[in-house]
Formats: sequence, structure tokens, C-alpha cells
Amino acid sequence: MSGTGTVSPSARTKPRTVLISGASIAGPALAYWLHRHGFAVTVVERAPALRTGGYKVDIRGAAIEVAERMGILGDIQRASTDMRTGAYVNDDGKRIATLPAAVFSARVGRDDEIMRGDLARILYERTRADVEYVFGDSITSLTERSGEHHQDHREYRDHRDREGHGACGVDVTFERGAPRRFDLVVGADGLHSNVRRLVFGPEEQFVRHLGAYISAFSLPNELGLDREELYHAVPGRLVCVYSSAGDPAAKGMFTFRSPRPAYDHRKPEQQLALLDAAFKDVGVAPSEGWTQVPRLLEAARAADDFYFDGMQLIEMDRWSRGRVVLLGDAAHCSSPASGQGSGMALVGAYVLAGELAAAGRGPEEAFHRYEEEMRGYVAVNHAQAAEFVKDMTADTRRQIRFRHLMMRMLPHLPWKNLVAKKIAEDVQRGANAITLKDHPAPVAADGHAPGGGHAPASGGAPATGSAPATGHAPATGRAPAA
Repeated sequence: MSGTGTVSPSARTKPRTVLISGASIAGPALAYWLHRHGFAVTVVERAPALRTGGYKVDIRGAAIEVAERMGILGDIQRASTDMRTGAYVNDDGKRIATLPAAVFSARVGRDDEIMRGDLARILYERTRADVEYVFGDSITSLTERSGEHHQDHREYRDHRDREGHGACGVDVTFERGAPRRFDLVVGADGLHSNVRRLVFGPEEQFVRHLGAYISAFSLPNELGLDREELYHAVPGRLVCVYSSAGDPAAKGMFTFRSPRPAYDHRKPEQQLALLDAAFKDVGVAPSEGWTQVPRLLEAARAADDFYFDGMQLIEMDRWSRGRVVLLGDAAHCSSPASGQGSGMALVGAYVLAGELAAAGRGPEEAFHRYEEEMRGYVAVNHAQAAEFVKDMTADTRRQIRFRHLMMRMLPHLPWKNLVAKKIAEDVQRGANAITLKDHPAPVAADGHAPGGGHAPASGGAPATGSAPATGHAPATGRAPAA
């Protein structure tokens, strides 16, 4: 394909303005692509600074391709968790079943794994010079203004409006900042999306609870772990501690089954109380579970990056209304059980930006095409999340013992490679459930892509080489990665 690209709208008209709510993964990824396509982008984030906490996340399949096109695949590989082994431990912490990370995590080819905070930092550093970031603020209202109809290509209607021939756009008010108008608004603000609430209504009507909860936090690496993760299972509950490359601290994680309790997701004390109640009897006496669990509960309470939420899907009939559209978890959260949240955010950002940039398309058509491309991908991962969450916790001690036995036997079985392949195929089906279009970056009048550099022929950056991939979806009871 020719590398000449198309002439950028920014070379002919004032660029369209886009407000993105959320500076985690989906928001900055979309900001990157929109800037490349000639849009003027603002990102607003409620947190006072970039949030760098969180657990490890998978980058697989189509998300690897998007990362390569963005030119960040090398950054991801350099920040890889580089996990070596995964093991289940008994009440005394003795490793009773250990597998290499490649098998334990069902990774294939260039699949990789990175801490969520590292991925957020990579995306922020790639966009901070070209994108307006506003931290410590949040949207309070969105009011769409419709101008007179224009018969020319929809791409130019926004420019006509800004020249005074109409009033298309979205008027936005903020908690702190002055009101502003944007051509488009994107809600990339997660499971508990503020934009979704303002435009589509209360969260409860879109949530499907999968019957489990997850918590993650940092803690001192008192177990001396080195790129390894330890799991301990009791009926209906799973405990994990791991360390990743380059991080002197460790990470703790709790998962437990539960119907939906009443609590406020903005109040950590309520969440910690639920966690304490779920694990209060684990490890407090001999033969009552891993003796490290009480210490882990104390560490959760002391952590400054404590996270707690339900394993939930967001299911919506449509992801856009007028000039407002949802992206990532705000539109279609697949829960940590899928291991695909961050990957889907990267892919969705690429697809949405490409459709918005297509010549002659207004936002309605672009949003429709974006949904058409993403719906099948989302459906596969939603179905897998509902299935995988069942694997994360065992119902009985007998099931747990059987799982340990199978893990101990697997390295010695003559058909071990077939078993590992089947597990990997299940994971890869979700990761590759979309075929990416080619969205060439536009070329401005000076022959360069917006933001500097020539537009790549395929809409992406050259390959940056490969490093050992370390995906994350343990073969026996897939532990969550967003």
C-alpha cells in the first residue's frame, strides 16, 4: 500500500475538538490516534495526577498489533513483568504445584504482560506533548447543541459550525474548570463511568454481576519473591501474591465469590470490611488456610493503592448518543476475569479514532461503524469472562486437591503440549476476535503526519523487535488481569 496517506482535515480546516473523560488506558490511547488524525484533544481526569497503581494486565492478539502500530510495543516489552513461574501453595506456604510462566499464563508468540500503571505511563508520555491533560477535575453536565443541517460532506459540518453558521457541539461544565464547548465527547472513564451516567442513566441498568469480587494492592515483598506468583485456594476464594521485574514491592490479590452486597465503590472502608469478612477465617489457625492471609489483609488496609470491585460486565444496546460516545470499560467492561480489558481498550481506541477520521463521515456514522467492528469482539470476551470467572475459584476442597494434582502431573504427561495448546487456544480466541482495518494516518500539507514524523503506510509504526512474552491467564483457575 502506498505511504502517501490522505490530506489531514487539520491542513484545510480548524481541527475538530474532542474531550475525553478518563486518563487510564483507553483515554490516552484514543488521544494518541486522534492527534495523529488531526484532532485537537483534551483529556480530563478526576484524579489529581496520573494513576500508576493496579495489577498486571495482558496485551495479546489484536492489542499487540495496535501497540506495534502505535510504536509502543518495544516500550511494553521493556516494561514486561517477565514472570518466571506460577505455583499453588499449601497452608504452610510450601509450593505444591509449580508451572513455568509460559504454561501457567497460556501465552503465545508476542503476547506480553505489563503492570497497568506502566502501560498508563507509557501512553501518557507518548501523548503529553500533543494533548491537553486536565487533572483533578470532572464533568458535571453535557448539553448537545444542534446546528442547522449542512448538505456538504459531514466532515466539514463541524468547521462550518465553528465559523458561525450553526451551533453543533457539546457544551460541557466541570466541577472546577470553566465551561467549554467540544465537537465530540468520549467517555473512557471506566466501569463506573461518569459520562455514561450523565448521558445514558444510572449504572445499575447496564451491569451484569458475575458473582465474584476482586481486590489488588501493593505490599512489602517479605516472601522474597522474584518474578513469581503464589496462589492459595480455599473454597470460593483465591489468594495471590506476586512480584514483577524491576519492582522491589510485591502485589497482593484477593478473589472471592459473593452475591452483590450493598457498598459504596468510592468508600474503601466499606470495601475493606467486605474483604475482611470474606477471609476472616483463612490462615488464623493450623489447617485453616495459608498463614500469610492475615498479614495480607493488614497490608491491604495499609496500602495507598488499594483496589476493590466486582467482577461485572457492562452490557449496552448502544455506546453512543448524539455527539457522545463510550469507549473501553465504560462501554463494555469485560471484568478482570476476561484478562482482556486493557487490550480491548487499545483496540477500541484504534477503531474509534480510525472511523472518526474517515473522510466524509459525521460522528453518527463513525460511531455506528465503530460499534459494528467492535460488537463481535466484545461478545466473545464477555462470554469468556462469564466462563473464566467460574474457574478462578473452586467450590470444594476436593476440587482444589484435584486441581493441584493436575498441575503437578502436567509437566510429566506425554500430551502436556496438547493440553497447554488447548488452554492457549481458549484465551487466544478472545484476543483475536477482531480483524483490524488499515487506518492510514493523515498527511498534512507539509507531507508529515500531525505531531511530527511521516505517516506510516499501514497507519502504524515499524516493528520494534520482540522480547519474551509473558501473558497472564493461569492455566488452572485463570487469575484475573484487566
